Amino acid sequence: MTDRSGLPFSAPGVMSDLIHRFDWSATPLGPVEGWPQSLKATVKTLLGSRYPMILLWSEDLIQIYNDAYINLIGDKHPYALGHSIRDTQAESWEVIGPMIHEVISTGTPNWVPAQRLALNRAGFTEEAYFSLSYSAVEDDEAVIRGMLCVCSEVTQQVLGERRLKLQRDLAAKAGEVRPQEKVCGDIAAAISDYPWDVPFALIYLNDSRDDAPLLGAAIGVEAGGEAPGRWPLDRALQGETIELDGIEERLAVAGGPFQAPVTRALVLPLRGAGDTALGALVLGINPNCAFDEAYRSFCELLAQQVSMALRNARAYEEERERADALAALDQAKTAFFSNVSHEFRTPLTLLIGPLEEALATAKGQPEQRKRLTVARRNALRLTRLVNTLLDFSRIEAGRARAAVQPVNLTTLTVDLASNFRSAAEQAGLTLTIACQDLGTPVDVDPDMWEKIVLNLLSNAYKFTFTGEIALTLNRDGDDAVLTVRDTGVGIPRKELPRIFERFHRVEKQRGRSHEGTGIGLALVKELVELHGGTIEVDSVVDEGTRFTIRIPMSSRATAPPAGPTDLDATPTRAETFMEEARIWSSDRGPHEEADADPLPAELDGMRPHILLADDNVDMRAYVSRLLRARFEVTAVADGAAALDVIEERRPDLVLLDVMMPVKNGFEVLSIIRSAPSGAQLPVILLSARAGEEARVEGLRAGADDYLVKPFVSRELVARVEGAIRLAQQRAEAAEREARIQADVDLAHRELALKDSMLAEIHHRVKNNLQFLSSLIALTIKDLADPEAVQRLEDLKGRVLNLGLMHNLLYGVGETPIDAVAFLRALAEESRTAYAMAHVGLEIAADPVSLSADQMVPLGLLLNEALLNAFKYAFDDQPNPLIRIALRRNSSGLLGFSVCDNGSGFGKPRPGSSGLRLMRVFANQLGGELAVTYDKGSQLSIEFPEVRR
Repeated sequence: MTDRSGLPFSAPGVMSDLIHRFDWSATPLGPVEGWPQSLKATVKTLLGSRYPMILLWSEDLIQIYNDAYINLIGDKHPYALGHSIRDTQAESWEVIGPMIHEVISTGTPNWVPAQRLALNRAGFTEEAYFSLSYSAVEDDEAVIRGMLCVCSEVTQQVLGERRLKLQRDLAAKAGEVRPQEKVCGDIAAAISDYPWDVPFALIYLNDSRDDAPLLGAAIGVEAGGEAPGRWPLDRALQGETIELDGIEERLAVAGGPFQAPVTRALVLPLRGAGDTALGALVLGINPNCAFDEAYRSFCELLAQQVSMALRNARAYEEERERADALAALDQAKTAFFSNVSHEFRTPLTLLIGPLEEALATAKGQPEQRKRLTVARRNALRLTRLVNTLLDFSRIEAGRARAAVQPVNLTTLTVDLASNFRSAAEQAGLTLTIACQDLGTPVDVDPDMWEKIVLNLLSNAYKFTFTGEIALTLNRDGDDAVLTVRDTGVGIPRKELPRIFERFHRVEKQRGRSHEGTGIGLALVKELVELHGGTIEVDSVVDEGTRFTIRIPMSSRATAPPAGPTDLDATPTRAETFMEEARIWSSDRGPHEEADADPLPAELDGMRPHILLADDNVDMRAYVSRLLRARFEVTAVADGAAALDVIEERRPDLVLLDVMMPVKNGFEVLSIIRSAPSGAQLPVILLSARAGEEARVEGLRAGADDYLVKPFVSRELVARVEGAIRLAQQRAEAAEREARIQADVDLAHRELALKDSMLAEIHHRVKNNLQFLSSLIALTIKDLADPEAVQRLEDLKGRVLNLGLMHNLLYGVGETPIDAVAFLRALAEESRTAYAMAHVGLEIAADPVSLSADQMVPLGLLLNEALLNAFKYAFDDQPNPLIRIALRRNSSGLLGFSVCDNGSGFGKPRPGSSGLRLMRVFANQLGGELAVTYDKGSQLSIEFPEVRR
């Protein structure tokens, strides 16, 4: 470290050393020794400050600065020290020169915030910003000789605020939902306001219909002359960000505050939802700014904001396309309904006419008339549905108008409402009709008014089970007001805003039937509006509903549309509404037995029991009639009643209509399948929903079969018979399985009992053998005769061997025993038990499995051989060894041998108990024992292998 204690303005840091070493005599300031005290004091203050400071002295404006100032001038240090600022800051002299001159000439201090300066401190002309404070410096005679500048660089703050403002502008654009073309234009307008930060920009859009990306917007360049091939767009579309240098060769663009040629660009990907490629963004880089991490992050944020704006635009366009497609589809559907409805009317006419003729000629044939009446009733209902669709299609197509005429609305309304009186009385309801004399005819379309009144009354009747239905008509100023009120189930509040929507139906709504198209109330609303009127609804759940219609007394009906109109009327016959109402009120209760000829009780009890649930009375009667010849049928009108029947008496098969009130078919099926025994109950779903998807849905829900309406009688009967037959087969299989399982359980219990008995026997055998061994040991202690002692010792060994074999064979049962493993284990256990661990064992054997009947005598034979060897063979043998072999010979017999390398012993007495036992064991194996006593001893036997 340099010792600065004797220097005139010593201070820590690089510049203090540099100033003291500098040859000031070669500058206008001269040697340091000749400097005025004021200059030295100022330099000392400057060096002692950590804030960037520079001192300019003399007319030549010679520079002296501190350590903090070095970072501000970059590679101009250390040359700037001792040289004129006019030379080192020539590029910014036009800006700072006048300010310096003013301070030195007037002595007035100056302060400039965020002053932009052109600096060439890093090899290029840089856009830099400084906050500058100038003050004059006097010499010892109080004459201004220089200037002290305290400066602070704020380049990053200025650039950051400017870039942030651009990002805010883009963010505001990105949040708006507009077409893609408009979005690109707005983005271009926002970016063009910041040419210093983005000298030029190109937005390329990835259009799947074109091979190459399309130019969506160009900022700072001519759009017509810009080609996608100049840029690596394919890499950007793959998600890569590419930095390009030397772009001035392909694109001549000046940028930045000092309009230098743009030499660098950044190509960034524009990503959509799910990381899909929306396009690419090409950004020119400010040539007067360092391309650092902050600048790169700014560019990436721009790309993200452009991506967001394009995503919103794509979503907007896709939504608009979907809306257009839906509108076109809706229009096509309306046209289809209109055409189909027209086409239906001819065959319906040819259907209803012959039915009425057949009814007229079927007098005295009650069964025939009953069937014809059902057919005619449903043909009329189909006609009403067709007419409703046709009316609605006309309205949707804009071809409907009210053909108004002066009508006595009171009389017309009373006549229409009175048709419902008999149906209401049959259902136990009170029908109240209170229509005032309006005093003057009302301009209405009679046919449309008929549809309005009948639809509202039919709707009230459908959802009212007790109480009353009240219809009132009165005058309120220039309006006729019709009110239909009921005490029915009501409409939930959340459903009220959608009650007049086409095809909207209130889910889980209790009604007399689940049938309907969902367009009745929507049609009423449209018809009322065609009269220039309004309709309102008020409802409280479980209390009732009120519909209020207001129409002008004098015609304000919608004018006929331009062009041709369809003037054909579609008169609605009140008869169709009445027939439907009578059907709803003719239900015979939840446990409706199908009409059938009475059968003997013993025969009736043998027939399978079918439960049918369908809310249509005619359908219940028809299906019951088809099935009653072969089955006992119980028919109910809704899902809840079906569950009650199942609870009371389990049927053999359930036929469920999918669409029913209270509980639909899927709900009933789910409850059935969730019951412990419900999996075995066959269920067939009946539905008007055709198609493979509907069938799969039904089967996935747990149905055994799915039958689509309309169906032929033979198919229904065949499906029912097949399902019942399959269920019976399943039941029989389950019964067989239960019997087999019972047998298996019994066998398991018997085996467990056997295992328990074996365990008890095993325990007792071990205890008895242990007791016998202990008793022999006590007896030996009391004997003095050596021969008797020896016999008891042999007996003790045999008892020990029996215990070892018992442990090895316990639990084997009838399973074949691995003879090699058994002999090895027995020999090892015996060697340990007789304390003969020093005796070697060699076992050579073929893979042989023997039953316990053969394994026991073979083990006892081995024990006797080992006992003799342990006792007599190895008195003085240094490496005792016993060889055991079990081999199959060429004649198919098993050869077993035990030999040792002992010293041998004399031939035993013929009456020897050991030899006698070995011969007994050999005979049990079906062989003959051979014994040799030469060098060591060897016994061998050949015996047949008993296979099981």
